[in-house]
Amino acid sequence: MNQTRFNPYLLLVLASLFWAGNMVMSRGLRADLPPVALAFWRWVVAFACVLPLAWPHFRSQWPLLRAAWKPVVFLGIFGVGFYNTFSYVAVQYTTATSATLLNSFIPVATIALAFVFLGKRLTRPEAIGVGVSLLGVVTLIARGSLDTLLAFELNTGDLWMLVAVLTWSIYTVGLQWRPQGVHPMLQLAAFVFVGLLVMAPMYAWELSGGRSVNLHAGSVAGILYAGVIAAFLGFVCFNAGVIAVGPSVGSLFIHLQPVFAAILSTLLLGEHPAWFHYVGMTLVLGGIALTMRQPR
Repeated sequence: MNQTRFNPYLLLVLASLFWAGNMVMSRGLRADLPPVALAFWRWVVAFACVLPLAWPHFRSQWPLLRAAWKPVVFLGIFGVGFYNTFSYVAVQYTTATSATLLNSFIPVATIALAFVFLGKRLTRPEAIGVGVSLLGVVTLIARGSLDTLLAFELNTGDLWMLVAVLTWSIYTVGLQWRPQGVHPMLQLAAFVFVGLLVMAPMYAWELSGGRSVNLHAGSVAGILYAGVIAAFLGFVCFNAGVIAVGPSVGSLFIHLQPVFAAILSTLLLGEHPAWFHYVGMTLVLGGIALTMRQPR
């Protein structure tokens, strides 16, 4: 993309809008698009979009990619094979608003994993931010009810979404071991290829259970949206924006997703956020803002 023609902040906003729309779409079409089938065909479509951009680099960079096959397999499993599959399972049982709000917990989970596995020490603002964000997540999964929290009555979809958050956080921390010197599009193509291999047996198991895609104009449009808009264009917009403004600023835009998801869910699905959604979102975003504070 020509950075003189595209505002990087607009690209980051668009990426968050695309990903929020993906969550709302998967919730709205959950009866017609089983979760594994949607994840599998989403990445088939995305792979078809990425492959023409990755292929010119394949021959010259194949030795680098082959030498780094272990991190490629690891990142493909967690980033492509697991994350979207688990998040699509989540919206079978919980609202798009709650799923997207829980998705905002990704930066905090990533900070915790980086501390455990990489020895990154938290500053005081980061530690306070983690605590505040955790309180926000507890508010969300408890539905604002102390009785629910004490009785451990957690929504199945919320638990699946927390597992998805964990897999994406593992993927994010693991990116430090990604193959160096390999073009980003070739890396993405390799990750998607591995992810499709992981999803194939899960998709076969889902089909054996009698769940299949209910083909009609809406379900086909949903798959194309997930593959072209959310997976491919969302990736391109986000990375182009981060290249221009830096990762610290760019990563903050992921927290626009709950705002977009709440608006889209209200407009398209008739879902009305409850008071605990607003409280939870405020605590999560406020806590993450604290973790992103830089020393003077």
